[in-house]
Amino acid sequence: MDTTQAALHQLKDRFKGEIYTDKSTQLMYATDASAYRELPTAVTRPKDTEDLRLLIDFAQKHNVPIIPRTAGTSLAGQVVGNGIIADVSRYMTDIIELNEKEHWVRVQPGVVLDELNKFLAPKGLFFGPETSTSSRCMMAGMLGNNSCGAHSLIYGSTREHTLEVKALLSDGSEVIFGPMDKATFEQKCKGNTLENKLYQHINNLLSEKGMQDEIRMQYPDPDIERRNTGYAIDLLLESSVFSDTSEPFNFCKLLAGSEGTLAITTEIKLNLVPLPPKYKGLVCVHLEDVPKALEANIIALKHEPASIELMDKQIMDLTKKNIEQNKNRFFVHGDPGAILIVEFMADHEDELYAAAKRLEADMRQQGYGTHFPLVLGEDTKKVWALRKAGLGVLSNMPGDAKPVPVIEDTAVSPKKLPSYIKEFDEVLAKHKLSCVYYAHIATGELHLRPVLNLKKQKDVDLFYTIALENAKLVKKYGGSLSGEHGDGRLRGEFIPLMLGDKIYKSFEELKNVWDPKHIFNPGKIVDTPPMNSSLRFEAEKQEKNIKTYFDFSKDRGILRAAEKCNGSGDCRKTEIIGGTMCPSYMATRDESATTRARANILREFLTNSPKENPFDHKEIYDVLDLCLACKACKRECPSSVDMAKLKMEFLQHYYDAHSIPLRTRAIAYISSINAMGSIFPKFTNLIMDSDVLMRPVKGMLGFAKKRSLPLLSQQTLKKWEHKHSSSKEYPNGRVWMFNDEFTNYNDADIGIKAILLLRRLGYEVCIPKHTDSGRTFLSKGLIRKAKQFAIKNVRLLKDVVSEQMPLIGIEPSAILAFRDEYPELVEENLREASEKLAKNALLFEEFIAREIDAGRISREQFTKEKREIKLHGHCQQKAIASTLPTKKVLSFPENYSITEIPSGCCGMAGSFGYEKEHYDLSMKVGELVLFPSVRSTPMETLIAAPGTSCRHQIKDGTGRKALHPIEILYDAVLK
Repeated sequence: MDTTQAALHQLKDRFKGEIYTDKSTQLMYATDASAYRELPTAVTRPKDTEDLRLLIDFAQKHNVPIIPRTAGTSLAGQVVGNGIIADVSRYMTDIIELNEKEHWVRVQPGVVLDELNKFLAPKGLFFGPETSTSSRCMMAGMLGNNSCGAHSLIYGSTREHTLEVKALLSDGSEVIFGPMDKATFEQKCKGNTLENKLYQHINNLLSEKGMQDEIRMQYPDPDIERRNTGYAIDLLLESSVFSDTSEPFNFCKLLAGSEGTLAITTEIKLNLVPLPPKYKGLVCVHLEDVPKALEANIIALKHEPASIELMDKQIMDLTKKNIEQNKNRFFVHGDPGAILIVEFMADHEDELYAAAKRLEADMRQQGYGTHFPLVLGEDTKKVWALRKAGLGVLSNMPGDAKPVPVIEDTAVSPKKLPSYIKEFDEVLAKHKLSCVYYAHIATGELHLRPVLNLKKQKDVDLFYTIALENAKLVKKYGGSLSGEHGDGRLRGEFIPLMLGDKIYKSFEELKNVWDPKHIFNPGKIVDTPPMNSSLRFEAEKQEKNIKTYFDFSKDRGILRAAEKCNGSGDCRKTEIIGGTMCPSYMATRDESATTRARANILREFLTNSPKENPFDHKEIYDVLDLCLACKACKRECPSSVDMAKLKMEFLQHYYDAHSIPLRTRAIAYISSINAMGSIFPKFTNLIMDSDVLMRPVKGMLGFAKKRSLPLLSQQTLKKWEHKHSSSKEYPNGRVWMFNDEFTNYNDADIGIKAILLLRRLGYEVCIPKHTDSGRTFLSKGLIRKAKQFAIKNVRLLKDVVSEQMPLIGIEPSAILAFRDEYPELVEENLREASEKLAKNALLFEEFIAREIDAGRISREQFTKEKREIKLHGHCQQKAIASTLPTKKVLSFPENYSITEIPSGCCGMAGSFGYEKEHYDLSMKVGELVLFPSVRSTPMETLIAAPGTSCRHQIKDGTGRKALHPIEILYDAVLK
């Protein structure tokens, strides 16, 4: 521990929040969503303004920088640096005041954009600027980067909607910046406080005629709405203090886009706008290539759209490989080279059809576009989700060469875009590079990402060369090098080229006046280090050959599987936003519980560990400990980072270096334990249900004393099926049922009802010869043993199961192992058979839904009684399959209606919720959405939950009994 860290520890007694100086936390915060990496000195999570003031005082005394941070989604390295991270995202998250009449809201810096807009929606208001990271980006981050988003054509940037900012200056003094007339400005210039000096300095700077002329000559074309290069002194110049305008002077315009280099924001007063018109439609214009799209954009702009977005072929191709985004490609016809998403808004739906027809006619007349699908209603969200996923899916490009954020923020006048892109393509061709294109094209904002391998020195050099050549090109076309992502340490180096030395020197002077010791986020905008230094990957570093039990070949190794995380922070969604990823973050709001943090730690140790077994690090174990292995990241992370798989692999290697804990063995081998207990199930249950008898056992194994344990069925499903086999002929043929280890021992009644239900519906049901699914071994990281189960099951079932006679599963986590883990776990000679088997391994509800669609099951076979059902979907079902078949079959009886609880993970997650150190978190996850939803449900409404762990969690958390969908359908079918 260095002297600064030691001194910080002495601050802990007065600091209300947390202070971390450990290596793991430093590594978690060493990156953002950019290409940069630098270890911070420490990480703090201040609770309030007083904590921030303490940090400022400490920084002044110890000459150490403070790096303000919210969600850490910056693309230009704004929150990467060797200083004290001040993460305000944990505690400073309150919406302080709303004034509906005057349309403004006052918020703390850590308020999430989507959460703010969800709060405002019932009032008919929202914050206009929106970013693709709206599910996790926070208001201070939006202010720091002057964020815009897809609808900047209408709503502009954060700068235009920032009314006041309460902030702490570098001397710790608190100030409020807001609009003021000339007289108030002149009054502010009087005095000797730091605040007075700020006004005195800007007055001296902008009153000089030579500087005024330089600013008006050098800054980007005023018609470019997205202008974020350098400090916004050009906008201060056009205020009533310095120019013949009615625009009030407001330092908020300067703070917007200043990237935390001038002050630390503690409160923001934001302007609000009315919700957009009720009806929205997207015309998805299919085009031959990007150049055609740039020309078509100019045509589309004449039709006064709300926004126009561009996606190129490479991004669309990469979305095919993401489970979630592949579903959102429904509007894509054929294989277009580019798509323009042209949005219209209207008060009446007819207006959308009319606008779409006019646009299509105009485009076709001028020879642009092949398909013009109009997407309406809820489907528009899927299109926008596909567009917003653009950044994340880029990490799915195989290999080390990736589309890198180097010129991803260029803004050029839309009319000049075709000429600019033509010259830019010539630059790429000269260096033999390909590029990914996507853009907020309506405002000329381009996200151009050349494909580079930053693990190779020649490409690190090219990283700089391309940036420099592009800067010259942008200057030629009067554009802005940064449109919305900011300068950071990526573009700061080129500000003198873009704005001239005189203006750049004025920036240095401004920084020195506001922050004499450079304690606020140094190395951003001014005095930036070389833009191709401190990169995430060390060029030419020798890569370790890491042998794994899972097959990671599609990612080209486990290291690259972890490296797919680009830091976009999608895993920081909360239960308010919805989704499942990541349940432990939702419950704790702690960065260390994100998929991103886990990927960071894995990447760091797999890359830099000096040990022969690079998994043998307690730091990895600790950060993966709270991963519930829900699999949501595999689906919801745009980069498809499968942290559950990575955790399983890690645990096996970690146990190879350490002994396997007793509890881990007990959970993994629970099927064998249950087999012994099932010899005398009543006696076993008597013991299991006794708090007195089980208390020492729970204590010895490390199970939570408050948690009830699953009891055994009175007879196993295997025994029942043997006694009740049927020789009857069934009209709909034979199906195979997978008698998983949970159903066989704990939920045999559900298995029995599944067989009887299928028989009543006309199906012969047989249980083929098979072994356990291996799910308990997978979940505890005993991969070698799980592999044995996978190999045995594939060998036993590969020649038995077919499309005509599928394998039907009752417990989602067990049957989905065939689809998810088995193909990457079995030996290579069984890979093809495993993949074929995976296609025909169906959830019970998937099979019923399929048979309904085929007309072999009819409504006449079910009751006409009325039933209301609420469904909680299983995590792995939502990640690997879908809850849609479950909703379909449960609403199939004529008067059955179903609503899905918008819950993520239930919190039990197999054995996670049974473990004493995880019990509280498990229940906290349940309390986010699931438990309150169940408690508020009338008793006559049925609760459905396909997962055995989910049903147990609902019982323990609410006292309500949840039913498997099979039980509900069994009761609904006519006898």
